[in-house]
Amino acid sequence: MYQRAVNGSRGTASADRITIISIVFFLLIFLIFLRLFKLQIIDHHEYLSLAEEQHFALSELKPERGEVYIHDYQEGADVLYPVALNKKYYVVYGVPNVIKSAQTYAKLLAPVLEMDEETIWRRLDKADDVYEPLKHRVEEAKKTEIENLNLDGIRFQEEVWRYYPEKNIGSQALGFVGYEGDNLVGRYGVEGYWEKDLAGTKGEYLFERDASGRLIPIARRIKEDEQNGTDIVLTLDRSIQFTACSALAATVLKHGADDGSVIIMDPASGAILAMCNYPDFDPNNYNEVEDISVYNNRAIFEPYEPGSMIKGITMAAAIDAGNVTPATTYIDTGEEEIAGYKIHNSDGKAHGLKNMTEVLEESLNTGAIFAARQVGPELFEKYFKMFGFGQLTGVQLETERSGTIENLANHRNEIFMATASFGQGFTATALQVLNAFAAIANKGKMMKPYIVDQIVQPDGKVQKTEPEFVRQVITTQTARTLSAMLASVVKYGHATRAGVPGYYIAGKTGTAQVADQTTGQYSTDVTMHSFVGFAPVDDPKFVVLVKLSRPRGVAWADSSAAPLFGEIAKFLLNYLEVPPSY
Repeated sequence: MYQRAVNGSRGTASADRITIISIVFFLLIFLIFLRLFKLQIIDHHEYLSLAEEQHFALSELKPERGEVYIHDYQEGADVLYPVALNKKYYVVYGVPNVIKSAQTYAKLLAPVLEMDEETIWRRLDKADDVYEPLKHRVEEAKKTEIENLNLDGIRFQEEVWRYYPEKNIGSQALGFVGYEGDNLVGRYGVEGYWEKDLAGTKGEYLFERDASGRLIPIARRIKEDEQNGTDIVLTLDRSIQFTACSALAATVLKHGADDGSVIIMDPASGAILAMCNYPDFDPNNYNEVEDISVYNNRAIFEPYEPGSMIKGITMAAAIDAGNVTPATTYIDTGEEEIAGYKIHNSDGKAHGLKNMTEVLEESLNTGAIFAARQVGPELFEKYFKMFGFGQLTGVQLETERSGTIENLANHRNEIFMATASFGQGFTATALQVLNAFAAIANKGKMMKPYIVDQIVQPDGKVQKTEPEFVRQVITTQTARTLSAMLASVVKYGHATRAGVPGYYIAGKTGTAQVADQTTGQYSTDVTMHSFVGFAPVDDPKFVVLVKLSRPRGVAWADSSAAPLFGEIAKFLLNYLEVPPSY
């Protein structure tokens, strides 16, 4: 009986062990199943990618960046000139471990590479080194010269760099291709604004590997083709651009100005024919500038108080509203007191009885205030908005800013309207002022400024920019009346040095005080000089704005900006073959 009990106990223990083993076995099977499920189902794509990485090699296909062109009408109606292109260069490098005499090599290479002999020697005098770059951006002629030296261990690798044939001319409008982190991308100007279109889309090559990890060339297959960038044709005219930029640089240097800008536009279409600033920079060597602010296109990036040019806009509003005519008169007492502030004429004098044409000719602040009062604060603000102030023009360039006319929204305090009437107390860019006067030149019709004439796709398809009408700012009659008044300014007023013999030219000077950023007070000896004008008055072919920041040794724009305008206008009238008006 005892023996049966023992045997029964043993049988129970054995059954328990079998049960436990079975449970463990099934748990292991379940865990293996879960693992396989995770590997084959959940993590399938991850492991497939890892396998593909071992079995395939991926190579990036770089697209060719689109090039940028401008018109060269002097050479022919359809002639284009490249201003940003892709140029083949070479990187010269050494393989030090096969070079027997680094010192001899350095002596031979230094004059060709235009490098210090010791620098080359130190780079090549590394017995265990297999790659030592000596110089990038070496041109074909230099490469040939080095090859003729027959230096074993000196080799070349082709590389492509952006090249700008015109160098400094119009550099801020064009921009450059530079590094952003580890990537080369378009920065500023056209290169920055049109980066996506110019850069194109990268492609990929997929290479199959054999069991040893070696590439199988015949098994290569393209996964995705690259898409080359689009070419861009600008509205700029090479001869006009060169002449305007050169004249600007000479004038800035002559008067010791901090900087300057010039823009030339066709008022009938909005096409920009020239745009440049000085100081400028060479985009081929963009990293050598002393101050990166030189990259900014001041003509669109730097709002400023434009000064007395705006008297033309004030007069346009007053005439268009039907509240004054060129013959309307007022008594000039030499000053106006508003909200505790005394505003004087620029010459500090009272001129007595004056009409509205004389207000522009003699650039009278009190006369501008008189005209603005006839309009009233609310309508005055509306006209400023109609002329495009406080808004982006939409030109196809990076970093455009809008300036501000916020003060004009304060209709209760007349001081803001009063100061704005002669171009102080609000800010605008040079392009905004130019575009406002272009509307006057174009019979009151405002066009959208544009600098891109054509976009040429890699397949040759051309997308041409069509002129875009924005709005009718003033009536055609108002525009004609004001044009005649502005012509009188150049003929008889403060802007005679802007004139060109034989032509009726309309325009207005602007000498603006500059507010001190610390005190908020206007400086007595720091000014901005500008001139805006168009010609010929009866059928304007161009509108030009020139601006000089803080010129020295000259008090008024009629002696700095106006002569610069006159020089450019004379060239344009001849270049465009415009017949004399008289």
